[in-house]
Amino acid sequence: MTVPSVAVEDDAVESAAGGHPKQGAAHRRNLAWLGLLPFFAYLAIFLVWPTITVFTQALQGENGATTSALTEAVTGQYQEAFIASLRLSFVTALLGAVIGVLLAYAAATLRRPKWLRSGVTAFSGVAANFGGIPLAFAFIAALGTQGLMTKILKSSGLDLQAHGLTVRSFWGLVIVYLYFQIPLMVLVTFPAIDGLKPAWREAAANLGARSWTYWRRVGIPVLAPAILGGFLLLFANAFSAYATAYALTGGSSNLVTIQIRFFLQGNTITGKGQLGFALAAWMIIIMAVSMTGYLLLRRRAERWRRA
Repeated sequence: MTVPSVAVEDDAVESAAGGHPKQGAAHRRNLAWLGLLPFFAYLAIFLVWPTITVFTQALQGENGATTSALTEAVTGQYQEAFIASLRLSFVTALLGAVIGVLLAYAAATLRRPKWLRSGVTAFSGVAANFGGIPLAFAFIAALGTQGLMTKILKSSGLDLQAHGLTVRSFWGLVIVYLYFQIPLMVLVTFPAIDGLKPAWREAAANLGARSWTYWRRVGIPVLAPAILGGFLLLFANAFSAYATAYALTGGSSNLVTIQIRFFLQGNTITGKGQLGFALAAWMIIIMAVSMTGYLLLRRRAERWRRA
């Protein structure tokens, strides 16, 4: 008989504190949204406003709004820049996804030694964020013309430069990009692989399924959203990379990011000042499509982790 009286007292206290309990919960939610205002302000200043500015400038012409700059940005030599960037991004994303998934599976299923599992994830977290000038310098010191590994391999009878493999070449850039692409794929797919429940394999075995049947009907379908999402993330990561490629090639590589830098320096032809904004606009579109696909696939992958 004391419970109702306690409930009445709680309601009285709640009313004295500021009204109905539901109103108090709504008030707390409103305060939580206020806490996000600095984050939204940051997005508006450094993401939304620059994006609007880029598209506004790309569509601006001498006689009003026009799409001529956007059209010219995907034709001629600029089309070749997009093709080169897309090719580099696709190759590094594909190789990074394949190698990264295999490495993540090996680390997730490893039981001994225990420190190696955490060591792989820790190194991946560091290497995935290591890029730019330091990464370029490290590979120049290792695989450059006078690099340590270049000289060691040459003394062993393998001349990389004679085979056209330098850090300035396409496959040289691929090797450098894989340094941060593979660890990023490990970080993306490791939770999904680690979330594969042993009970699923045991149930499949009890039903007479072999290992390949389990992977074809259970394992691969469950991991597919995480793997495809990781591929799109790697593609966007490589497509937006700038400092590493510029430091390795000295700006001679025909990539979209380097072409944009060319315009930002003021090296524009009369009447072509909007081309830099048009290149950036197309780059934003490609990045938006890639990241939207990644977010949708990641949401689907998380369903299995909550199951």
